[in-house]
Amino acid sequence: MKLHHLTTQTTDPAERGRAIGRLYGGFVRQASERYLEHFVVLGVPVERTRDIVERSRAALEAWYPSLVIESDATAAAAGLEPWQAFAVGARTEVLAVAPSAGEGECSTAVRVPRDGSAPETIQTWDWHDELATDGLLHRFSVGSGREVKLFTEFGTAAKIGVNDAGLGLHFNILSHRSDSDAGGVPVHAIARRILEEATTVEEARAIAASAAVSASTVFTIAAYHDGVAEAASIEVAPAGVGVVAPNAEGWLVHTNHFLDPALAEGDTMREESTTRARYDFTMAASPAMTGLAPEARAAAFCGGDAEAPICMRPDPAVPVHEQWGTLLTIALDIPGFALEAHAGTPDEVAAAGLDRF
Repeated sequence: MKLHHLTTQTTDPAERGRAIGRLYGGFVRQASERYLEHFVVLGVPVERTRDIVERSRAALEAWYPSLVIESDATAAAAGLEPWQAFAVGARTEVLAVAPSAGEGECSTAVRVPRDGSAPETIQTWDWHDELATDGLLHRFSVGSGREVKLFTEFGTAAKIGVNDAGLGLHFNILSHRSDSDAGGVPVHAIARRILEEATTVEEARAIAASAAVSASTVFTIAAYHDGVAEAASIEVAPAGVGVVAPNAEGWLVHTNHFLDPALAEGDTMREESTTRARYDFTMAASPAMTGLAPEARAAAFCGGDAEAPICMRPDPAVPVHEQWGTLLTIALDIPGFALEAHAGTPDEVAAAGLDRF
């Protein structure tokens, strides 16, 4: 995956969307075309996809309309119909009803130090390389004056990021029996609103709880103010919201299964998924990551093992839509208002380093 860097100066969502569409229209169109094809391969016809997308778009327009304005402006500048661009932004809502549910994606680890220092975070993003050949690192301001830096796919509102008010967000997909084709507020849009508005874990939880969703995910939030760090994983599903706190050592680990006891009863992630193996591996690696700078943290994350379960590599022996790879390793510098990223696996970071954005 190639990472593209963008800073937009405007606080107007339509102007911001037009800028994205003008500069990266080819990538926006490519993402839309590839996702629509991917959904069909997974068993979701285009007509059903459009129905879900249109309902999700309407739900977002009622909940946080500025992101619909931005998406529609991007679509127009890229030469797409609004629903075609929004199909990427609502990709989790479509995937939630796909008969072929997939592997799951991402492994996240966050530590809350007790000595007054900032949270230590790291995440892998695992996905299909043919769907995400290009990604966006975007810095922008909102009307309140707050600044945000985030990583996302072309067409989605947000995935992983920080704001200049001392809050960072990691993102992992989940799967629950309450997921449906109702077309709720896109979970990627919830991530974006949290980054634009929240300063604390509780504010992030309140924003997430205010959205009616049709798909499940978890936002792992870390915040740092006045020498005090806090973190929690906020699990959301149509059935409700759960909050998971760090363990006694200050570590908070999340992969792609529910940890909240009540929500875990409805977990539908496939048994053959690597989510539990990745969770156990990350928990075991957490002591070695403690107190390290981001690049050393990434190296300790994989434990020097290029075959570690958190370092996914596509299997060429299976169909393309079943080939999973770790496309990104990313850490958040919350007090420094920065992302530290590498387009690849944690074991590669020792040689390639992390790029600061």
